[in-house]
Formats: sequence, structure tokens, C-alpha cells
Amino acid sequence: MNARSIFTKILTYTGLLALAIAVVGGGVGYLTAGSDGLWSALLGVALAVVFAGITASTMLVAIRFRLAAFFGIVMGAWLLKLVVFIVLLVVVKDQPFVDDVVLFLSLVVSIVGTLAIDALVVVRARLPHVSDAELPAAPRD
Repeated sequence: MNARSIFTKILTYTGLLALAIAVVGGGVGYLTAGSDGLWSALLGVALAVVFAGITASTMLVAIRFRLAAFFGIVMGAWLLKLVVFIVLLVVVKDQPFVDDVVLFLSLVVSIVGTLAIDALVVVRARLPHVSDAELPAAPRD
């Protein structure tokens, strides 16, 4: 297993988690707060999953570059995500269709779920300390 397959697996499992939380969270949101609860739950799941997907996608792109560029890409994406996330929450919180409690709970469940997926996939992966390395040819006597 290499790093690319790990992040691909993370993206796949995150998509499945998003579907499950959207169905369950949307249903619970609808039962507790009507259509506002449904839209709030779907919005919370979408925000969390999009940002988690951006993380894994950024890593898939960044692993192609040297170490300095890798860290630059990852940190740049992280800072951009943080700013965009805060701006989106400020914009969304004043919308009439948002139920704050449902949005908050769906965000928390989605974020914890994506973090659990990241941790489980990485822990279960059999990635050697040096992946995708090629050794030089053996010397000839």
C-alpha cells in the first residue's frame, strides 16, 4: 500500500460517511426542526465533508512534490480552509433556514467521523517508513 491508496481510501470512506450522516442527520433534523433542521443538517455535513475531502485531495496533490513544496501546499490549503470555513459560518449563521443546534451537531458528528476515518485508515495501512523509493542497482564485482 502506498500513500496515494491511503488517501484514496480516505476519500471513499468519507463519501460513504457523508451519505450516512446526511440520511440520518437530515432525518433527525427534519423530525426536530422541520425543513430548517433538514437543510441545516445537510449544510453541516456538506461543510465538514467538503473540507475533509479538500484535505485528502490536497495531500494527493502535494505528495508529488519535494518536501518544501509539500509543506507549502498543505499549510496553504489548511490556512485557506480555515479562513473560508469561518467566513462561511458567519454568512450562514444569519440565514433564516438555519437551525443553529442542528447545524452544530451535524458539523460535530461529521468532523469527528471524518477524523475517525482518517485515523483508522492510517493506522490499518501497511505503509513502510520509506514508500515509493527505488534503491540503486547492486554494485558489480
